[in-house]
Amino acid sequence: MSSIKTPREVKIMQEGGKILSEVLWEVIDSIKPGITEFDIEKLADRLIREKGAEPAFKRVEGYKYATCISTNSIVVHGIPSDYILQQGDVVGVDCGVFYKGFNTDMAETIQVKSSKLKVKSSKTEIDRFLETGRRALEEALKVAVVGNYIGHISKTIQDIVEKKNNYSVVRALIGHGVGKKLHEAPEVPGYLTKKIEKTPRLTPGMTIAIEVIYNMGSSEVVIGKDGWTIASKDGLLSGLFERTVAITDKGPMILTV
Repeated sequence: MSSIKTPREVKIMQEGGKILSEVLWEVIDSIKPGITEFDIEKLADRLIREKGAEPAFKRVEGYKYATCISTNSIVVHGIPSDYILQQGDVVGVDCGVFYKGFNTDMAETIQVKSSKLKVKSSKTEIDRFLETGRRALEEALKVAVVGNYIGHISKTIQDIVEKKNNYSVVRALIGHGVGKKLHEAPEVPGYLTKKIEKTPRLTPGMTIAIEVIYNMGSSEVVIGKDGWTIASKDGLLSGLFERTVAITDKGPMILTV
């Protein structure tokens, strides 16, 4: 059963979400050729603490980092390493904040580019791939309204990623409820397995992390020897976009803008 939050609890999550958004966008802006994944991790950890919050991921049993860094074929849960980011790499940063007893969760994926390169060029396949994930998330957030079902979110993501663009939604990984725990009910898949009306109904006070987790190639994934890192089985690029949203009578309240 989904955990319904009071208006006061949603307000706390909104405050935590603001901290997380500020941190993640500052981290994303720092990414350039020559920095390491661990540089990203250290910056995120420091910023979260400076803003009076706690890294949510470090509260997960067995995990020691504030972020998950997913570079190129890594889908999710990539452990930050000393890998030096190169021009053209695709890197996703997943981060969570624990603030006043509540979690928020957010992720963004970009292509690493040098700020020195000012020459305009036509869109590449990587540009189109990342634009697809962003658009799928944007449209999924729009249908996160009272009276709709989780299935409306799932269908929106799947239609944009697979039917319109021929990429693959990863089946092994899904979005989730979020609140006092980082992962709560309900499950929020990026694909449909049943009739929309058979999925949980969206009601005021629900807080969910909507995730677009998708691959350029096959949807199949493999888990690494570290027990955390999940990569695309075919070695092709993967993308991750995520926002925490509260379901309200006035429409979706995006807590991690």
